[in-house]
Amino acid sequence: MFAWLLVGLSVCARLSTAPPPHRCPSVPSPGLPPRRMDSVVQIVEALESSDHGFTGTVPELARALGGCSTPGCRAVLGEPPAVPPAPPTLRREQWLLFTQLLHHDAAAPQGGAVLAPDGSTVTLGPLLAGIEVGLKRAAGGLGPAVEPPVDALYAVTVAEVLGTSFLLARDGDGHQATLGPGGCWDDVDDPQNYTLLGPPSPIPDAVANGAMDGVLLGARLAQAPIPLADLLRGYYGMGNGTEKGRPPSSYRRRDFGVLTGPGKLEEEVVAMLKLLRVLPPTRELLGDVGPEEVVAIARQAAQDFMEVYVDCPAIVPRCMWGARPYRGTPKPLTLPLGSVYIHHTSTPSAPCRTFAACARDMRDMQRFHQDTRGWDDIGYSFVVGSDGYLYQGRGWHWVGAHTKGYNSKGYGVGYIGDFSATLPDADAIALVRDWLLPCAVRTGRLHHNYTLHGHRQMGHTDCPGNSLFREIETWHGFKMLAEWTPAWMDPGSDGRHADGRQPGWTLAEVDLGPMDAIRDRPWSRWTPDQ
Repeated sequence: MFAWLLVGLSVCARLSTAPPPHRCPSVPSPGLPPRRMDSVVQIVEALESSDHGFTGTVPELARALGGCSTPGCRAVLGEPPAVPPAPPTLRREQWLLFTQLLHHDAAAPQGGAVLAPDGSTVTLGPLLAGIEVGLKRAAGGLGPAVEPPVDALYAVTVAEVLGTSFLLARDGDGHQATLGPGGCWDDVDDPQNYTLLGPPSPIPDAVANGAMDGVLLGARLAQAPIPLADLLRGYYGMGNGTEKGRPPSSYRRRDFGVLTGPGKLEEEVVAMLKLLRVLPPTRELLGDVGPEEVVAIARQAAQDFMEVYVDCPAIVPRCMWGARPYRGTPKPLTLPLGSVYIHHTSTPSAPCRTFAACARDMRDMQRFHQDTRGWDDIGYSFVVGSDGYLYQGRGWHWVGAHTKGYNSKGYGVGYIGDFSATLPDADAIALVRDWLLPCAVRTGRLHHNYTLHGHRQMGHTDCPGNSLFREIETWHGFKMLAEWTPAWMDPGSDGRHADGRQPGWTLAEVDLGPMDAIRDRPWSRWTPDQ
């Protein structure tokens, strides 16, 4: 009904939950550069380096190509400039890639998405729209130009598409997706095709990432403008020196939450819906929506967005790290679960600090678990990298093979590395303690009164290492285990301990507080050897 509602990422959804994912029928033009952020930076750098035959900025050029063509964006930023001829500073294939990335077409599976070095996928339209707002503000412009007034930075990045998504769902059958899903690339080394992992919404994860990045980088540029290529290179971690440092893009959820603050997103969605009510292309859409309902829609939209993209951590799906298929038939978990078991991988012994390294470690562990252990899949439910991301193993819904006797009772979360003598990075600790576990409770996957254990408490192993075990003793939900009682193997599990042992005993749970309170007691009293 409204052609402009084809916003965000033009991809087709996977039609079933069974692998492999459904592929979209259209294919990008052959011979184009990879759809990676470094390809975009090279294009931007070429456009900024000399006269590119266009009088505006790179974000204005992006808008001329269709990067921000919705009614709200046009009202805030003005009508887009005319499409210029191909700039002489770009190769033909670069110009073709740039035009495809900015021209949203429902028939194009990859839409405007590119793969960033941290493994996240970002849509260029909202990213460059936010950057344009920042540049205009740095030049002293872009005051309140529309009535009712809106915050231009949020309006052109997230508020319009978010309000529209939830507004459309109001008239649906209750099954229309409003946020997500994530997706996967055909080849992370040469990404060309992007496929969603579920029913599409106006805000797939790639659009949400682009919107949050647009807000963050727009706010940065408004304070002190710098060349756009330098800004993108620094933010996404391209050529910034050390491999140890995480790129700022891996902190987008945290930083967006800090910048936006409670209530700000709701306020901006309300303002945008009020603006859309008076714009001719969208007046009909809001004709029967009263002021109280506008507020209710905005509140739900902002709450859901913050819960999904700020309060919960990003989880890299299996198809992004190159997982093999599951062998056999996975066994479903009965949610919510009551326990979490913390592990370290020991091997690999070094923490992984980049997407490429963590994905490689995931493949190595899965290969070992399947080919050497003879398990159906990688054993852990989730794996923690030191790159700022969690990696999906068995995931939220399938029985793992991490803690024999308890695999159907709790999630197994493994830290990549050997943490016998050292701790994971503070960020990696917080990723589980402050993000994953509270998120699991809020989303109904974990009981609010869950118990947390180290792997060593459930069987004869040193896992998760002395240092990490002392750390998790201080976490919410940690339970010290006291007296020995017999237990049978969990009949719903196909797994076993990560060290392959067969436990014959378990421990009755007694909440004794942190280990520091019983430090004078001999450790042998608390081990299965007793």
